[in-house]
Amino acid sequence: MKAAIVTIGDEILIGQIVDTNSAWIAGKLTLAGFEVEEMQSIGDNAQQIKDTIDDVSQRADVILMTGGLGPTKDDITKKTLCEYFGTTLVFDDSVLENIQEVISHFTSLNELTRNQAYVPKDCTVIQNKVGTAPVTWFDYNGKVLVSMPGVPYEMKYVMENEIIPRLQDKFDPEAYLKRVFIVKGYTESALAMRIADFENNLPEGFGLAYLPSPALMKLRLFVRGEHRSREMDEQVKKLHDILGDAIVAEKDMTAEKILGEQLFEKGLTIGTAESCTGGNIAQMITSIPGSSRYFKGAVVSYANEEKVNILQVSPEDLDRFGAVSEAVAIEMARGAQRVLNVDCSIASTGIAGPDGGTDEKPVGTVWICTTYKDKYIAKKYQLGKYRESNIMRASNHGMLQLLDMISE
Repeated sequence: MKAAIVTIGDEILIGQIVDTNSAWIAGKLTLAGFEVEEMQSIGDNAQQIKDTIDDVSQRADVILMTGGLGPTKDDITKKTLCEYFGTTLVFDDSVLENIQEVISHFTSLNELTRNQAYVPKDCTVIQNKVGTAPVTWFDYNGKVLVSMPGVPYEMKYVMENEIIPRLQDKFDPEAYLKRVFIVKGYTESALAMRIADFENNLPEGFGLAYLPSPALMKLRLFVRGEHRSREMDEQVKKLHDILGDAIVAEKDMTAEKILGEQLFEKGLTIGTAESCTGGNIAQMITSIPGSSRYFKGAVVSYANEEKVNILQVSPEDLDRFGAVSEAVAIEMARGAQRVLNVDCSIASTGIAGPDGGTDEKPVGTVWICTTYKDKYIAKKYQLGKYRESNIMRASNHGMLQLLDMISE
């Protein structure tokens, strides 16, 4: 079954907000067995909304629309859908009751909010339990159009609890099977060459997608049809045989999530000493709920004097080797262990760019030292020319480097 996603709002087209709804909806629809044919963003323009429905209806069985359902004058989607389907707005007491329940704990009902209880006469109304704009479902010519609010948490709630179950009941789509692998140590092209024979010999209907991220590769193996689960298991085993320990997780996970699970499982604590990453490693680790069980703190020693004063890096080593050096990285990591009283540490020192490089140490030169109790590993990475990318790649390299140590 083919689906189209249409987001409505001038604020998207002028770059005032980013359309995150489409990507989220597409992921959920795919897992539910639907094939997303296309995604479009259009403005708050009645004729454009009508023309878009006409256009995508030629290719899609399901159209999911978000946006333009609020109480203000620029929210025209509901009225436009009435015009498109040749119906009128009618007042729905059940919608008003839901609105009153939603807002009762923080405000009182006003005229504009009350008007949201007007809904198209010829549609199925689905109550929005977390917002005031109701969801409307239209069946027409064997197809379905659903209009949802654009507020992300409202849209996600109705999608997961109402829309997807109803779509599955109506269309009974074929299951989508997928397995995700997080792979270290390969660039996209190098990984493609390594598994070329595997990919070329996949059974009919199977697909393989490469999703690169800084210092990591994500592979997605997929096929439609629940009856092909045994074939999926066979292909997964083949991939493991080829890549071995390069596969660090068989779930859609970030480096910080993978590391965090290992630290918690082994009862280890961690802290960071960061120069060129500027606290980014600590931020990534603490973005994981429950990270307080293993993360104790960070020292962002951007200036040399803080390396000396807080981490007790040797001033002589700084003078002799420079801040971007193996010796300083090791001393930073050991200093973090000592100051923060942790089992493990990650230290970073380098030249993130875009300037500051030399012939001997060009932009992108980064030393990472990781410690695990009395052991340490220090490695030099030659990254790239772009600051943001270098910070992210260095952060991921640091976490993967420590993951290797504690997984042995």
